[in-house]
Amino acid sequence: MPASAANLSLHDLVPAAADFVADVVHGLSRPQKQLPPKYFYDERGSALFEAICELPEYYLTRVETELTRRHAREFAELLGPRCALIEFGSGASRKTRILLAGIDAAAYVPIDISRAQLEQCALALAQEFPRLKVIAVCADYMRPLPPALLGAASARRRVVYFPGSTIGNFTPREALEFLRNARALVDAGGGLLIGADLKKDAALLNAAYADARGVTARFNLNLLERINREAAADFDLGAFRHRAYYDAARGRVEMHLVSTRAQSVTVHGRRFDFREGESIHTENSYKFSIEEFQALAANAGFTPVKCWTDDARLFSIHYMRC
Repeated sequence: MPASAANLSLHDLVPAAADFVADVVHGLSRPQKQLPPKYFYDERGSALFEAICELPEYYLTRVETELTRRHAREFAELLGPRCALIEFGSGASRKTRILLAGIDAAAYVPIDISRAQLEQCALALAQEFPRLKVIAVCADYMRPLPPALLGAASARRRVVYFPGSTIGNFTPREALEFLRNARALVDAGGGLLIGADLKKDAALLNAAYADARGVTARFNLNLLERINREAAADFDLGAFRHRAYYDAARGRVEMHLVSTRAQSVTVHGRRFDFREGESIHTENSYKFSIEEFQALAANAGFTPVKCWTDDARLFSIHYMRC
């Protein structure tokens, strides 16, 4: 790290480059070609996502941030004193800064696969909150954490923080698995503070994931640029276009990269053929009703305690306990 702080430690558990190549090859070999959305977040991808969060069409970050400001005192009462706040996919930590300013936390454990952004944001938070122990972990948060890392937090209780409706990027089975892992991580007496996007009009959702300025398209296409750079591939970015749409029957927004012509692409020595109009499925973003999400969390072993929504009922934040 370019600078440091006495209350900050960094642990690098990021998957090997071979895992990235293997995941890409596996995904492109499927009948419906697909790529794991966790790989969006290289340095450029993370910067593009932050730009998406500022777009007028992308209501999620704006609404969740306002909910966090409005209810910070209630969050503090529910989380209790001297907790360890464990955040998965911490990103730029904007909402986290608001939360940490209002709660009594003994430790903050941000976990993110994007090392550059993790280092920058963890350092900034450690300097802003010098009495807070910051244990930054560069890792794939779907993999187990070494118990010693959380033991070092020395907190009274653990709370998983998962904002941004990132839970919607998982399939229903993956979401249940994630929540069960979170339940085991916080153990008895722990809690979960989580954001979940709500079902709404398709036009609003379609605009949020296909903005007029094309920032989301660049974010999606950047995944192919990363594969070219890190997996010895030769994708022609000009031969793919971004497509996003809400599938009401499945309750999710789908993002795809669509081939504009018949073509072949080589990745790490493997050839993949594309028909004109064939797509790579890059992301799902499931939307929930409040009842659906609470039932999902209950199935994972959490008890719903409270839910907050904005006046337009665009977004929800839930607190659950074990």
